[in-house]
Amino acid sequence: MAENDQYEELQKRVEALTKRVYNLEVQAGLRASQSASSVRERREATAASLESRIGGHWLNRVGIIAVLLGVSYFLRYAFENRWIAAEGRVLIGLVAGLGVVLWSEHIRRQGQTIFSHSLKAVGIGVLYLSLWASSQLYQLVPVGLAFAAMSAVTAATVLLALWQDSLVVAAFALVGAFMTPLALSTGENNAYSLFSYVAILNAGTLVLLRFRPWNYLLVGSFAGTLILYGAWHARYYSADQFWVAFGFATLFFTGFALVPWIARSERDSTPVLLVAPANAAVYFVQVYELFAHVGNRIAAARAAVVLGCLYFVTGQLLATAPRVTSSLHWAIGAGLLVIATPIGLEGHWITIGWFFEAGALFWVGYKTSTRSLKYVGAAALALGVVRLIAFDNFNVSRIVFNDRMLTFAVAIAVLATIARVVARSVVGQEKRALPFLIVSINLLALHALNQEIGNAYQQQAARDFAYSATWMVYGAGLMMAGFWWKSQFLRWQALILIAITVGKVFIYDTASLDIGYRILSFIALGLLLLATSYWYEKKRSPL
Repeated sequence: MAENDQYEELQKRVEALTKRVYNLEVQAGLRASQSASSVRERREATAASLESRIGGHWLNRVGIIAVLLGVSYFLRYAFENRWIAAEGRVLIGLVAGLGVVLWSEHIRRQGQTIFSHSLKAVGIGVLYLSLWASSQLYQLVPVGLAFAAMSAVTAATVLLALWQDSLVVAAFALVGAFMTPLALSTGENNAYSLFSYVAILNAGTLVLLRFRPWNYLLVGSFAGTLILYGAWHARYYSADQFWVAFGFATLFFTGFALVPWIARSERDSTPVLLVAPANAAVYFVQVYELFAHVGNRIAAARAAVVLGCLYFVTGQLLATAPRVTSSLHWAIGAGLLVIATPIGLEGHWITIGWFFEAGALFWVGYKTSTRSLKYVGAAALALGVVRLIAFDNFNVSRIVFNDRMLTFAVAIAVLATIARVVARSVVGQEKRALPFLIVSINLLALHALNQEIGNAYQQQAARDFAYSATWMVYGAGLMMAGFWWKSQFLRWQALILIAITVGKVFIYDTASLDIGYRILSFIALGLLLLATSYWYEKKRSPL
């Protein structure tokens, strides 16, 4: 212990002496030359580091991919030309793969860690190729045995990657494993074997993700799963395989949906946050396509609703997680409900559904302070308004009490509710939307009244007079509301509407209306203006 203390004391004195010498050099004017030397050394170190990464890492990794592809094509070429019997081909692959893995350990003990990890990835890839071929290409072993063997290889790969803390081993083994079915495809439909194999690979990825922050493996596993499922579906799917496709798609979705709980320390990382919405979107498209293929859109809509509710529950369960993770799941659930509306409903009920969803999402977002729900609610609101104005076509047989007025009434009620929620919000940025909401309410109300007038009066003169009279009455009512709620903003809207009505009466009505309607227009307008002036005079002091 005494010797160790003396050694540490000596180290401290050497460090102190080094600092004193450096300070003396600075005082002597040698600091500039010292800094230039340091900059040059750093540049040389950076160049050496870049060279090391390119020569020792990237060339190595590209080489691994090239070797895997070369071996795959060579084996396929040899197999097609019957150079080697089926049993021999599989045996050679297994022995070669295992031999490369063992040899890589010898290389690792010699200090070449990166190269040894690369060799392991090659060997594991060859093992996957050989086991797949033994079952699917040559039918030498039962599917269950091949399944167990590939599971064992996956488990061994996971343990090896964790033991040596090697992302390279895990990544290249994953790439090789997903390349296997594509490289050795025989053109036959082996859905159960293929998807069971993919499920094993995904399970291995999740285990690695649980113990290591290797989140980009998640992206690779998700992409590989999507490619293999998509390739199978495009080539082999038929209606009699509905439950096979639906079951495995659900299995894959469930695995990736569990990632926020598996990757607890990394649940707010970019790969995890990217895979979450991608997983929901891909699964919904898969389910929708499966149900649409058999002509059952209602089931697809119900599936979207169930999936959306599932994401709401997930968002609530992740309330203790990072805020962005929980909010993202809430937003995904809301988006699925919005998408389900046009799938399960028809006509103006789609519009009504979007408005109800918008109101509910805004209210829940306000109560839970979940901004993502408010954003999705805004999207649903915009969809509802656009559809109501531009796409909904109503064939009404009676005035006021019809589907059109019902839809407009729902829209106005929802907008008023949202405006009230926004008015109570403590977030200043949200309150900026309040004027827009109020103007939208008045415009929709006027548009609805104009459409009713258009259906109520067939004669053009009567219709034009009704427009003017309605605008006058609405302007007066808006003015009174502005006085009642002491809202200058409402009073300005009333004044603008009254000004438009004045212009219509003096310019359009004078030239186009009969003498009777013209007299009524001017008298009504004059009375409205006098009443408005009286109200302003009476309320001037409080204003």
